[in-house]
Amino acid sequence: MAGGRIRDEDIALVRERSSIVDVAGEQVTLKNAGGGNLKGLCPFHDEKTPSFTVSQGRNVWFCHGCGEGGDVINFIQKIDHLTFIEAVERLADRAGIQLRRIEGGPAAPRPQQGQRQRLVAAHAAAAEFYAEQLLTPGARAAREFLAQRGFDRDAAQRYGCGFAPADWDLLTKHLRGRGFSNAEMETAGLARLARSGSMVDRFRRRLLWPIRDVSGDVIGFGARKLFDDDDGPKYLNTPETPLYKKSHVLYGIDQAKREIARQGRAVIVEGYTDVMACHLAGVTTAVATCGTSFGSDHIGVLRRLLLDTDTFAGEIIFTFDGDAAGQKAALRAFGDDQRFVGQTFIAVSPDGMDPCELRLAKGELAVRDLVARREPLIAFALRSTLARFDLDTVEGRVGALRATAPMVAKIKDRSLLTGYAQKLAGDIGVDVDQVRTAVRNASSDTPAPAQRPAATAPDNPRLVVEREALKLAVQSPVLAGPVFDAVDETFYSHPPHQAVRAAIAAAGGASVGVAGAGWVNAVRDACADLAAQMLVLELAVEPVRYDGEPDSAYLHVVLARLQLAMLNQRIGEVKSKLQRINPVTEAEAYRARFTELVALEQHSRALKEKAAGGL
Repeated sequence: MAGGRIRDEDIALVRERSSIVDVAGEQVTLKNAGGGNLKGLCPFHDEKTPSFTVSQGRNVWFCHGCGEGGDVINFIQKIDHLTFIEAVERLADRAGIQLRRIEGGPAAPRPQQGQRQRLVAAHAAAAEFYAEQLLTPGARAAREFLAQRGFDRDAAQRYGCGFAPADWDLLTKHLRGRGFSNAEMETAGLARLARSGSMVDRFRRRLLWPIRDVSGDVIGFGARKLFDDDDGPKYLNTPETPLYKKSHVLYGIDQAKREIARQGRAVIVEGYTDVMACHLAGVTTAVATCGTSFGSDHIGVLRRLLLDTDTFAGEIIFTFDGDAAGQKAALRAFGDDQRFVGQTFIAVSPDGMDPCELRLAKGELAVRDLVARREPLIAFALRSTLARFDLDTVEGRVGALRATAPMVAKIKDRSLLTGYAQKLAGDIGVDVDQVRTAVRNASSDTPAPAQRPAATAPDNPRLVVEREALKLAVQSPVLAGPVFDAVDETFYSHPPHQAVRAAIAAAGGASVGVAGAGWVNAVRDACADLAAQMLVLELAVEPVRYDGEPDSAYLHVVLARLQLAMLNQRIGEVKSKLQRINPVTEAEAYRARFTELVALEQHSRALKEKAAGGL
């Protein structure tokens, strides 16, 4: 890199001033897990029980489910697919830290950035450009469109609405003047290569909404047709790019995420104006998909924000138009219902209006009432399915039962089964036992989900003590210090524990460590294999088995018990050898072993006194 290597002390400063709780909390809802730790659903794999653990004090994270972990820099690297330097630069910008290079002073900000940062910067410049264009005479149709839907200038500014002008390459020239190359503009989806061979703007003569990711960066645009002579689709979105993956994007998530986490509720609407209308009406948890149907990746994003787990169940409310297409979308959503632990609902306006139309026609209270009158998605799905059959005929009733029994069988909350079976029997006009039989048969036809093997916890008391000693060294090296260092890896019986103990020694020993991510990373980097690296990260976030802040007395108890385990094993070995030695014919060997045994037992008694106390 032309700017030179970033100074180590600057990287350390970035790590120190970047809270993993704040950074990870933008992606995951974290709940207090005790011992100074927080937990949430892992953003790197699909899970129903929170395994993602963040240690506030040590500024590190670890997932017990997938084994990923590290410090705040590692988190940004993985979540945004950045290099180490790119992650440091991004966190430095966030913390307001000026990075210095060893060869040549401060880094040149733009030309030296990684691809993601360049594309994000290009989108930010484009969003600013489009917003300015909305105020020009040529954007009158865009302003009228917003006004006709009840959005004033303040609302347009709040959501960053903009206008793509009619000129073929006005944005392209603007971005080129800001230092962006043709290749960067094309990769970002902001410009494209025309038949003439020149670069032209991707969006022209359209009203634009900037689409942001969960951290607030603009990563794409949604563009609405305004003119009849525009032969393009009604809505045109940014194409798939390194930033923009439509199956993962939810419009409004940046503004709604905190309320989603606070309220434990997310409202799914169908368009950009619906999100705006809901937010302005007080339904601040509304989000929308961008150019694609609601799918499994969107579910993953919401589940992490809702902390949708076996313990904390959120509410997911779908709003769909009351027409046939809306009903089809609702039934498709019911197919994804099982991926949520929480309750799923549907809110359909009796007049078939979407939230934007409802706000315009009946006011903001009507939008809030729409959400308040939600009904369980299963009830709506059953009613919509039954409507397809003639329940006045035997054939119709049989067909309706066949279609709806599997739906009832899928209900997650088993306490609701009896009630829905009785309701279905009444709606169809058949005996409730007939419905129960059909539901049972449908349940038996559905393969049970594969059970994930439970993680095996070390129930061997010796392994518990070894793990506790390593935790103290990883989490509190200043406390562990020379006392820990004096007990080498030979006292550890478990190979992974031996590997971590060796890594601590290779990192200089606990005596040189300072609590925090830097020390954890140093120990991890000193590990010889991936399994040991994962164990270090796991130990960094696992609470110690002590009620309160560990102190010197507790350290001595743990290390005494650690040594005692090895000593007792050695005493057993010496006793065994003594039994095999003839004290008459091998008197000298017998005396040597006996003397050793006496010394070991003396040491053992001393350690037992130190080890008095509990783990």
